[in-house]
Amino acid sequence: MPELPEVEVTRLRIAPLLEGRTLAEIHTTRRSRFFLTSPQTLRRRLPGRTFRCLARRGKYLVATLDDASRLVLHLGMTGQLFSSEAASPRLLSATSRSALAPEEQRHFRPDAHTHLRLGFADGGPEVLFRDVRKFGKVLLLRPGQRSERLDRLGVEALELSSQELFRATRGRKVTIKSLLLDQSVVAGTGNIYSDEALFLAGVRPTRRAGRVTRRECNRISEEIQRVMQRSIETGGSSISDFVAPDGRDGGYQDERRVYARKGEPCHRCGGRIRRVVIGQRSTHYCPGCQR
Repeated sequence: MPELPEVEVTRLRIAPLLEGRTLAEIHTTRRSRFFLTSPQTLRRRLPGRTFRCLARRGKYLVATLDDASRLVLHLGMTGQLFSSEAASPRLLSATSRSALAPEEQRHFRPDAHTHLRLGFADGGPEVLFRDVRKFGKVLLLRPGQRSERLDRLGVEALELSSQELFRATRGRKVTIKSLLLDQSVVAGTGNIYSDEALFLAGVRPTRRAGRVTRRECNRISEEIQRVMQRSIETGGSSISDFVAPDGRDGGYQDERRVYARKGEPCHRCGGRIRRVVIGQRSTHYCPGCQR
């Protein structure tokens, strides 16, 4: 699932394709759980509107239009937001990749999983939102309308202070990993960067949150910001489906210390990385480096 770094990379690279451009036509698939606002409403209300700015809140992208309405996008687990001129094998299904020659795999044509296509009055590149599993979301908010999804988000992971994290852990019996995944506590964290940050902080993910010390909270908050900033610098993690709007892969997956490295040697102590399930989520850690 794309986490804060992948969403921020998407924001930085898709913003030039949205900001200042006027929508001319909207193409959608039929109504599904992907659409929090019906496709019919989107097709009726969006044409003629101009994008003013694109912001991010946690894992959500929030585009403000010229009438002060807001288009909210969430990539879900497999969502891909990209330019119609992007080229990447990750934009093709496994079936398409196997049926095409390597040189043909880089060309993408909208398919049944391309649920939203934004066409613009200037005739330039379209912006496409593709999601195979339909866990992504599209929501159009009227001017001044609040969103429960946005309102319930906690502090941004890139702004998380040690004091805020320490306060959030007090009296909590859930594991520190579960606490970091709680978007109402820390907005933007997920499996990859919570595992990586906890490794760097030397804290085992199975530890009860209430037993994490103030000093450890300081290290965890610092490492969350460090790994996320580094991931943004390298273009995010392209472990599975993530591809940047221009079709490029991220590079942070090559710098992982523990995430998805079960059974491999720890780069620090040489011990074997272990995998456990916490709250139905895969979790990776080094038993020698994390206490």
